[in-house]
Amino acid sequence: MVQTLSQLRALLDERVARHNQPAFLTKDPVSIPHRFTRLQDIEISGLFAALLAWGQRPTILKKTAELMQRMDDAPYQFITQHHDEDLKKLLGFCHRTFCDTDLLYFVHWLRWFYESHTSLEDAFLHGTPMRERLINFHDLFFSLPDAPARTRKHVATPARGSACKRLNMYLRWLVRRDNSGVDFGLWRRIDPSELICPIDVHVERQARLLGLLRREKVDWQAAEELTANLRLLDPNDPVKYDFALFGEGVG
Repeated sequence: MVQTLSQLRALLDERVARHNQPAFLTKDPVSIPHRFTRLQDIEISGLFAALLAWGQRPTILKKTAELMQRMDDAPYQFITQHHDEDLKKLLGFCHRTFCDTDLLYFVHWLRWFYESHTSLEDAFLHGTPMRERLINFHDLFFSLPDAPARTRKHVATPARGSACKRLNMYLRWLVRRDNSGVDFGLWRRIDPSELICPIDVHVERQARLLGLLRREKVDWQAAEELTANLRLLDPNDPVKYDFALFGEGVG
């Protein structure tokens, strides 16, 4: 039984060291953007890998890999240089309730965004704290006049109370900086201390067992509560403990 903050930190640091390793990549959606070296390819493939991350992990990996293949395994080039005829390659794609109607809007929005920005990081820089950044990202993403109403459920926002697990996971991938080879640390204008811990069923279970999460409902307030407690352990890099909680929970 963990009795003190220092004991809890020691326990979770040991778990981080165990799970934040290249072997983590073999079964996790973050392995998809690790197939690429170009910044924009990593950003785009990572966004799809994160937002499609629901269900069984083997299926998530299979479907995201299929999507990359439909984009000729060059997502940035496909999105920014495609012709209307090329979009036929995307028809029929579906993972759970994310289908080609949603996908075509994602492609449309990404092309629009990259016409005036070098990096997708720019879309996450408006406002502070992270709650405001994610609300503003959601609003920006659906700012184009032809945004399908049905697609809104695939991009979470704290404005609806969502814990935003997938977006927080995506930000962890792109923002966290260490030498372990899992997270990329490519985005430098967001500090790792600002990140919010993603919460899935595995993280929730472990967090409750350790007394890090008491809020009954898993919503944005729960994500903030968990992250605030993790900041007591490491104020500069609280979300590194996602490895400890998820890794141990998925076991």
